[in-house]
Amino acid sequence: MKQVAQNYKTGEIRLQEGSSPALKSGGVLLETRFSLISTGTESMKVREGKMSLLEKAKARPDQVKKVLQSVQQQGLMATFHKVMNKLDSLTPLGYSVSGVVTAVGADASEFQAGQRVACGGVGYANHAETNFVPRNLVVPVPDGVSLRHAAFATVGSIALHGFRQGRLQVGETACVIGLGLIGLLITQILKAAGIRVIGTDLSAARRELAVQLGCDVALAPDDPALAATVARFTGGAGADGVYIAASSPSNDPVELAAALARDRAPVVEVGKTGLELPYKDYYEKELEFHFSRSYGPGRYDPNYEERGIDYPIGYVRWTERRNMAAFLDLVGQGKVQLDPLISSVFPFDKAESVYQDIADGKLSGIGFLFEYPQRVHDAVPPSAVAPSPKKVPKSADVVRLGFVGAGNYASSMLLPHLAGRKDVKLVEVATTTALSGANATRKFPFERTSTDYKALLAAEDVDAVVIATRHAAHAEMTAEALKSGKAVFVEKPLAIAIAGTEKVREALAETGNERLQVGFNRRFSPLARKVAGLFEGWDGPLVMHYRVHAGRVEKGSWYGSESEGSRFIGEAGHFFDVFSFLSGARPVSVFAQAIRPEHPTPDDLENIAAVVNYDDGSVGNLLYLTQGSAKVPKEFIEVFGAGKTAQLNNFESADLFDGVKRRRVGGGSVNKGQREELEAFVQAVKAGRELPIPIQSLLDTTLVTVAAAESLRAGRVVQLSDYWK
Repeated sequence: MKQVAQNYKTGEIRLQEGSSPALKSGGVLLETRFSLISTGTESMKVREGKMSLLEKAKARPDQVKKVLQSVQQQGLMATFHKVMNKLDSLTPLGYSVSGVVTAVGADASEFQAGQRVACGGVGYANHAETNFVPRNLVVPVPDGVSLRHAAFATVGSIALHGFRQGRLQVGETACVIGLGLIGLLITQILKAAGIRVIGTDLSAARRELAVQLGCDVALAPDDPALAATVARFTGGAGADGVYIAASSPSNDPVELAAALARDRAPVVEVGKTGLELPYKDYYEKELEFHFSRSYGPGRYDPNYEERGIDYPIGYVRWTERRNMAAFLDLVGQGKVQLDPLISSVFPFDKAESVYQDIADGKLSGIGFLFEYPQRVHDAVPPSAVAPSPKKVPKSADVVRLGFVGAGNYASSMLLPHLAGRKDVKLVEVATTTALSGANATRKFPFERTSTDYKALLAAEDVDAVVIATRHAAHAEMTAEALKSGKAVFVEKPLAIAIAGTEKVREALAETGNERLQVGFNRRFSPLARKVAGLFEGWDGPLVMHYRVHAGRVEKGSWYGSESEGSRFIGEAGHFFDVFSFLSGARPVSVFAQAIRPEHPTPDDLENIAAVVNYDDGSVGNLLYLTQGSAKVPKEFIEVFGAGKTAQLNNFESADLFDGVKRRRVGGGSVNKGQREELEAFVQAVKAGRELPIPIQSLLDTTLVTVAAAESLRAGRVVQLSDYWK
């Protein structure tokens, strides 16, 4: 399969070969027939891609702020590797396509194979021969609407949502500033709603086209007749609403809007312009300024877009999916004309030259489409077809690894420690999207890539599997990998609920395959080992205090999703594992509390204090916090016992107090033990010996994490014996 991909670091755009995306629950696979090139959004990406790193930073000060916060908490080198990995990655382009469904996932039964559909969504409706799109971003194409026209559905829904933000009624008069693609669509929607339209644009050709499409009058913004024309249409009152559909850093559009609007009129920003509102003009008319957020309600909500949870129509009449469907209905009724807006249709295999023309400023017109060749499909969905693995004789000197998932953490914190080793062969990477696999094979020497992890687990030339997917998939994949006979390294958490923990436990018992390691890397940190060494030989209890300032979850991040078990479930295993490592004991009970104000936010509920009791009398106190200063380093550990004290400062330095002596160790960069844990895993697999963390400890740590979450819900001490002995 081919798709358009951009390397944001270099700005290069190319047609990338890769595996077809995997079919997942809650969505459909489709063969793309047409995709719309968004000259506004994609031209901006092309321009930003060509910038230097310094220019990119100036263009995105919001991202620079996040990077600086990460340096404070995570350390310079860890942040540097993550940022550079993110920049030097292939990202998809496109967000408005049409095509034919080839396969339907579970929980998307309203669709069927062979059905014509239109799809939207950045990262889903890509310029690609095959796409997987979640159900709430897919709409059927009505009879009588061509797939060429259906490719406009997403951009049409942007125009339609912008129209709704103005709340204009039949008989009123609107001004549209900017008569590009969005402006011309808004113009036609306004006319379909019975509203008179006065348009303005610098381009005479666009003004002429607007009049052909129903605009009552179209004039240049500096035409002296513009204000008089608005006055004539409105009896001197001014426009009932103004839509800014221009794309310019200039402040002229918002100033012109104020001049043309009537008293208390809505001004709707659908494009992207300068926004220094002239206070006097907006104040004296008491104008309402509205932003129009993309396709409509549901946009940027992962529960809606990714998980298919719809909003009840009685509460939210026009979601982004309903806007897409309504726009296609207008096209089908002939109330919106699209042929006059199509400047060119390019064969998809010419995509690289088209983007070069965009970069060089040679592409002029309104709407541009890629057309894809119609392909013949087998009965099996493309994502289920895996490459045949090469049969390579097994060698005890080389560990042949397969990776399931290759996101930013795996690419920046795991794979760099494996890629250069002579005793490791990176055989296969399985990802849900082709570009994720392409990114991994471009940076690391994998022999092949696929979108079918089950085939990877069955591959005879893979000895061990690293599972680095989102959290909710870990338990199921780990159980399957153990049953396939592979050694398994799974990133934390092992499971997000007791059911998943039981599934892994059953797989261990059923197969006898106990070659399992969870990515609890902190115990492998050289400084954590120094702290443990201070208490070596002491068989009494320890008092352990672990303060974690996790900071706030970025809005919309999958990491804060309940379906992934919450961020606390995802991270707390690291800290509970350190307690087990230092004490050498098994957890017995846990009690956890969270801040609970009258109207708690998700961040409030993750300000957690958890106390764990161990069978040797040790106590572990975990403070997991989100509400403090972003400048505070993320982790601090303090341990007391045997007349000694240790303080570990964010895995960067440690103070060891032995009687009256104080010794400082470390003081270099932050090292949380990722390289060391992978070294231990590889050596154990090579030697065929037990993996470095006992299975019972892995299960105990997972269990105490799940039990802490239960204690938060129930408000009581949870005994681990309530789950198993």
